[in-house]
Amino acid sequence: MDLGIKGKRAIVCASSKGLGLGCALSLAEAGVDLIINSRNAQNLENAASLLKSMYQVHVETVVADITTKEGQEAVLKKAENNLDILVTNAGGPPPGLWSDWSRSDFISALDANMLTPITLIKEVLPVMIEKGWGRIVNITSQSVKAPIPALGLSNSARAGLTGYVAGTSRQVAEFGVTINNLQPGVHDTDRIKSLDLHTAEQTGITPSQAKLNRRNAIPAKRYGTIQEFGATCAFLCSQQAGFIVGQNILLDGGAVNLTM
Repeated sequence: MDLGIKGKRAIVCASSKGLGLGCALSLAEAGVDLIINSRNAQNLENAASLLKSMYQVHVETVVADITTKEGQEAVLKKAENNLDILVTNAGGPPPGLWSDWSRSDFISALDANMLTPITLIKEVLPVMIEKGWGRIVNITSQSVKAPIPALGLSNSARAGLTGYVAGTSRQVAEFGVTINNLQPGVHDTDRIKSLDLHTAEQTGITPSQAKLNRRNAIPAKRYGTIQEFGATCAFLCSQQAGFIVGQNILLDGGAVNLTM
């Protein structure tokens, strides 16, 4: 399918690996020029080289922590008020128990997983509204629909972002701008590897057994891939997705047992 976005320009945050890279790959395949971001310069250059060699699109890089004011300003400056697509993404806060988290832990989680995407959305919306076209996709988590006990910080921050998007998306849809959320379940990323390690440490089993247990709890009996996640992101950014507004799309292999 031709997604109709060849020649568009996108920011994909935290995109040197994992789900962010998956989104960048699928957008590049659709012919979208990219601004990609990471804290790790080497990982970022590796990702840029891969994207350019595979799809011959224009790729610009910004080495920065997207959860900081300086990082946000650096990425937005690179866009130079010429942007069509924004994919927000940032690493999740650490797991733990309710008794582990202080006020500062919650503030950090809110900054990274709620306030950072909100700041970026507010900055790019005027440009998109003026153009009469735009796509914003936020990478959140399945925990928004089914909270995960060990991820209380993530549950809280991402639920807050979801509430913000619910209202904002419906205020800007008339201008040809859509905002939606992708809710990943368990995908084969470094984040999930770290959670499997945490589970192993807490329960006294091996990381491989923790992975097997987690995989077996998913009806699809496997972890998701960054490629299939990225393909869904690219579709939400397509011309064909203009009537999808304020939705929370779950990619979890059936792990969350819901009918709606």
